[in-house]
Amino acid sequence: MSGAWDTTASAVDKSDLQLLTGNLPRACELCPRRCGVNRSSGAMGICGATDTLRLARAALHMWEEPPISGEAGSGTIFFSGCSLKCIYCQNHEISTGNFGIDVSPERLVEIMLELQEQGALNINLVTATHYAYLLPNAVAEARKQGLRVPIVYNTSGYERVEAVRELGASTVDIWLTDFKYGNAALGKKLSHVDDYPLVAGAALQEMIRCLQRAGGRQESSEGILTRGIIVRHLVLPGHADDSCRVLDLVHDIAGDALDEIDLSIMNQYTPNAEIRAHGGQLARGINDTEYEQVLSYADELGFPTVYWQEGGTVDESFVPAFDTTGVLPRAENN
Repeated sequence: MSGAWDTTASAVDKSDLQLLTGNLPRACELCPRRCGVNRSSGAMGICGATDTLRLARAALHMWEEPPISGEAGSGTIFFSGCSLKCIYCQNHEISTGNFGIDVSPERLVEIMLELQEQGALNINLVTATHYAYLLPNAVAEARKQGLRVPIVYNTSGYERVEAVRELGASTVDIWLTDFKYGNAALGKKLSHVDDYPLVAGAALQEMIRCLQRAGGRQESSEGILTRGIIVRHLVLPGHADDSCRVLDLVHDIAGDALDEIDLSIMNQYTPNAEIRAHGGQLARGINDTEYEQVLSYADELGFPTVYWQEGGTVDESFVPAFDTTGVLPRAENN
């Protein structure tokens, strides 16, 4: 790994205390914002979460990368709330609107098993950072009750190194992580965090370490990923140069472990209603020239596995209906 990105946990995480204990601390520090809100008393953090687990959807999803969705689909569980505040978020109903239903951790375990029964190739935990304290116990209990498919941790990339390490110890099999920005100022402008590249870079480096400790990338004979890392990057209109900077960072962070990482470069950016009303570059989709610039640069850098999207993906087909499908027990849906 590149020395420039050899960021130790102590450089990013000041506490040696275990984060994912199954209980919320009096002052929440689960995400890099460390807002310190007493969620255990019901107060709401910057993420929008309180002391109650809240889910927006649990269903098979067919539009993840090929080694995640395959033909059968990924068992996605969408968690309400988010520690980032991306102004262009396509899932804004749940990320900032906090739409969803309160459920118990026991129900989360049931949902994982129900998705497996439906044929899910994996359990895909989408934006679960602010509920990560529950995950080791929930996944362990689901496995005890018969869960056999891998766990995917689908994240914005804005994670504490310590949390990644704890999740990687026995909970997460596949890291499906964004790397949104190469420029900190752009992250501040679009997602309201000052340190996105530094934090996401350190988190990715720890994901690589977790993967290597587990034995490296692994897939089934059908090409379905069972252990690994996919780094996602959504190309934004007018910001292809920053996308190339992201690829530089990911390449440097991976170093000798580049073969362990799959790269997914997405062109599905879809401006939401507020962005369209505001106007400017982000009010449009990306054009072919911008996308080709980023894909060509990935090729120049030598990424061994790159997923890309063909034309026509810039619509809302990749955004599922957040209608609480699969969240309540079947009897309560009748």
